[in-house]
Amino acid sequence: MGMKAFDLSRMARLGLPVPPAFVLGTAHCRLSNQDPERYGKNLAGLLEEQLIWLQSITGFGFGDTRKPLLISVRSGASVSMPGMMDTLLNIGLCDATARGLLRITGNPRLVWDSYRRLIQDFAEVVFSASSQPFAAALDAMLAREWLDRTQELDYLNLAELTQTYLQLFGELTGRPFPQNPLEQLELAVKAVLASCNSPRAIEYRRLYGLPDDLCTAVTIQQMVFGNAGGTSGAGVGFTRDPDTGEKKLYFDFLFNSQGEDVVSGRTACSDAERLFLALPETEQTLLAICAALEQEYGDAQEFEFTLQDGVLYLLQTRTAKRTPWAALRIAVEQVREGLVGKNDALARLSGLVLGDIQRQWLSLEEDQPLCQGQPAGIGVAAGPLALDIEAARRFSVEGRPAVLVREEMATADISGIALSAGVLTARGNRTSHAAVVARQLGKACVTGCSTLLIDPARRVVTFGERTLAEGELITLDSNTGRVFAGEASVVVDYPTQWLAEVEKWRQSPDQ
Repeated sequence: MGMKAFDLSRMARLGLPVPPAFVLGTAHCRLSNQDPERYGKNLAGLLEEQLIWLQSITGFGFGDTRKPLLISVRSGASVSMPGMMDTLLNIGLCDATARGLLRITGNPRLVWDSYRRLIQDFAEVVFSASSQPFAAALDAMLAREWLDRTQELDYLNLAELTQTYLQLFGELTGRPFPQNPLEQLELAVKAVLASCNSPRAIEYRRLYGLPDDLCTAVTIQQMVFGNAGGTSGAGVGFTRDPDTGEKKLYFDFLFNSQGEDVVSGRTACSDAERLFLALPETEQTLLAICAALEQEYGDAQEFEFTLQDGVLYLLQTRTAKRTPWAALRIAVEQVREGLVGKNDALARLSGLVLGDIQRQWLSLEEDQPLCQGQPAGIGVAAGPLALDIEAARRFSVEGRPAVLVREEMATADISGIALSAGVLTARGNRTSHAAVVARQLGKACVTGCSTLLIDPARRVVTFGERTLAEGELITLDSNTGRVFAGEASVVVDYPTQWLAEVEKWRQSPDQ
């Protein structure tokens, strides 16, 4: 059933708030790969049969024009591969059901925001269309209305944008947007299954030595809406700091948004600090969830959540991707807390070269930084600027690992992240999928440097009044999120106390 669905079922068993769902297991992916035509013939009947159950549980009807059920279609292999496969949200929205959603919610902004999102995602994921025309239309709307954020657009703006997206969909795909919800669902399932063999998924399996025949399951789940208004939003949290290992809630959150806004790397800002001011009861809810998840899994967890009208729902949990430094600290402290035994902790650390674990700091206070972003890792990385994967590969061949600089970092960039010394982006946040991958690979990462401007034609980047050409040296301090010109000198810390404790475990293991 894939790790995502398995962990959802564990959370539901604990009584945690998980929206109802059904799962197409990994065997479906295998069958689809072997004989896609034959598999496709049986898919519609299977989905209709399972939807009867989901409708009975939720009280909504899929395709119903008065009380529509909307669903998400999510991938999930037997080994977690964050962001490497596709997800589609808001499935079931069309011209007819949009009126029904308006009827039951009374929220026209929610309706049009969800519909325009579905149209764009469907074009990109199902038909491999470029995101650029949709992004350009959105930017033009924001500029026309003198607004900075999509969340500031009103329902009339979004209704107009939806019609623009419908037109773009037809131009880019050569067909109208499908108005049959069941057809949408079939196409979405097939696209999610196919994403198991996407270039980024293949590269991720290669990097981590995973088998090529690792298939994905598909979780089909009732939608909850983080874009439903001022007490709604989407977030990604960690039960412990994945950079340092400190036991504290670490999360990003965006009001009036859906999950892809947080994890895609396209949004630089975070409303995490405002969340507990606006909805103070949410803090205790999240802390209780952290405690319940660590008690259940015996390890630090990364979880995705949505607030809909102030009510919190969990959409995923998985073992938190972390830096080697954090992995060591978490193992030591969880043994001390009695959450995990010594033998289990040693097994968890077995893939790390413990003697190589270190943390770098800038040795001196440097000159004025080029920019200040969000730290998404620990350590310092210095190297020549590279503006794309090809440049990063060229510098790597020369024996000079580069700092990969991008407008936003997508999981499709995984091969470039692996080649580089560090990653710097103008947009994105510390919990985006790309930041999670960089952290797991032990790369210094700074995201959301809003003053960074990239000119790919001239192969230069600009920080305010300072311009640097590709190949010039740059230093990332991912302890603080600061970026400096040139190569800075560093000092190195070693976790000697934690290493000594691990050595004691080996001499006196669990009985």
